[in-house]
Amino acid sequence: MNLKDKVIMVTGSSSGVGAATVRLLASMGSHVVINYARSEEAVLKVAEECRALDVDVLVCQADVADDDACKNLVAQTLDKWGRIDGLVNNAGTTKFVSHNQLDGLDKDDFFHIYGVNVVGPYQMVRATESALRASGDASIVNVASIAGVRGVGSSIAYAASKGALLTLTQSLARILGPEIRVNAVCPGFITGEWLAQDMGENYEKVKSALEERAPLQVTCTPESVAESIVGFIEGHSIITGQQIILDGGMHLV
Repeated sequence: MNLKDKVIMVTGSSSGVGAATVRLLASMGSHVVINYARSEEAVLKVAEECRALDVDVLVCQADVADDDACKNLVAQTLDKWGRIDGLVNNAGTTKFVSHNQLDGLDKDDFFHIYGVNVVGPYQMVRATESALRASGDASIVNVASIAGVRGVGSSIAYAASKGALLTLTQSLARILGPEIRVNAVCPGFITGEWLAQDMGENYEKVKSALEERAPLQVTCTPESVAESIVGFIEGHSIITGQQIILDGGMHLV
């Protein structure tokens, strides 16, 4: 897919992987929908950076766990451009709880995490399906995690939600072709503020340990994850229902 003048929606794109993705798409000529739940100041800065690349930008606040908000987000996009060519389900949440602390999670934690990480992507796909089919060569990329592959990560609830998102990816790929491809990326440790804020002093220790052990001796950056996301949108025209692990080969160790 030539990304020039295509319309791509990216949920959770005020920072991190989402922001890196809209910046990369804008640099390739795509018009982008930048979605956020709370960080208005951050999202306006990202929008300014994208507009500087001579593309149109739509900034929309929406909680993807809210079905009406998803429908409104899509309606605003169609009102502006009349088309949608791609969807990146990047919005996500977690609660940091050691896996051996079973009392650290309750059903409300699970419902909240699943609401954003699983139900949200489903609702966004449902809301965009008609427009994506009309595009004729559309792509959906779900941002999962190595946590969903190996049962690791910030909490059991988070790992379970990302595993569910991978199953959702396969189910949707089976029914949305041939007009829409559906794939997932599974990043490992991603450098940046999100992990740094929650991991505190352990952040650098874990980062260094992973980089030392991984075959490629690297961890993910938001930009490297964005490259793989955009790769699924721009190319890989024969691939659907697949997941790609992004961890510098750490899963091999």
